Amino acid sequence: MSDSPPAGAGSSGDRAATLTRRQSYERRARRRATLVAAGSTLAVVLALVILVPLAPGWEAVRKSFFNGAVFRETFPKLLEAFTLDLLIFAWSAPAIAILGLLIAVCRDVRAPALYPLRLFAIVYTDIFRGIPVILVVYLIGFGIPGLGLPRPWNSPYIWGSLALILTYSAYVAEIFRSGIESIHASQRSAAMSLGLSQSDTMRFVILPQAIRRVVPANMNMLIALQKDVALLSFIGPVEILRQAGVYKSLLANFTPYVVAALIFLAVTVPATRFADHLMARQARQRS
Repeated sequence: MSDSPPAGAGSSGDRAATLTRRQSYERRARRRATLVAAGSTLAVVLALVILVPLAPGWEAVRKSFFNGAVFRETFPKLLEAFTLDLLIFAWSAPAIAILGLLIAVCRDVRAPALYPLRLFAIVYTDIFRGIPVILVVYLIGFGIPGLGLPRPWNSPYIWGSLALILTYSAYVAEIFRSGIESIHASQRSAAMSLGLSQSDTMRFVILPQAIRRVVPANMNMLIALQKDVALLSFIGPVEILRQAGVYKSLLANFTPYVVAALIFLAVTVPATRFADHLMARQARQRS
């Protein structure tokens, strides 16, 4: 009786050995790349730490922008002012999501009788994507209170928030529309062949998929919105940017602006990393 191994045993063993060697090589390559990246980053940081203080005007810049005493004095009040930014963001973000979705749905209507809705959505997105955010804030924030409305309807908080909502809804609507158009037309046909109406097809088939696909892109819009809330300082609300300007004038020092920047970064950097995680996970799911 032959002592030779069963047919295919050697080939499967070779494949397993090849796979093990490949995985070992990839681990070494990743480790090497990580070490090179860490080394180059450390070299750049050390160069900045060593060379920047050697500049002739560094001492003046340090006192004007990185003053520790001013930092400790202004940080609590600036953090308190930042809560107003968070509040404006908190009530603007849901309104933007709802209005943007409605505009995207209007842009997608197919019935001839509803063409005015589609035309309105097109004009709306063209206008508010074409005007700079700060200009919309000025026009609405100064224009509507100028009508002489009674309190609280003359509040810059209300009309500044409305300016952000109108502008960002146009961008979010286009993101939702891209998600809607990414759904293959065969799904609409299949839904209608099952007896679903156009509205039910949009509600139960198209929108659930489209919304999931555009979550990462909308996360990036939310990050941008969080930063642009500071633009409302130009029409009156004493949020973190205006408060930093007040301290800059009182103390004749720019450190409050650095403090405000660090507070913004403490919020936006984690949100950005989360958006990147969502995009990477979505790419893995599609592949």
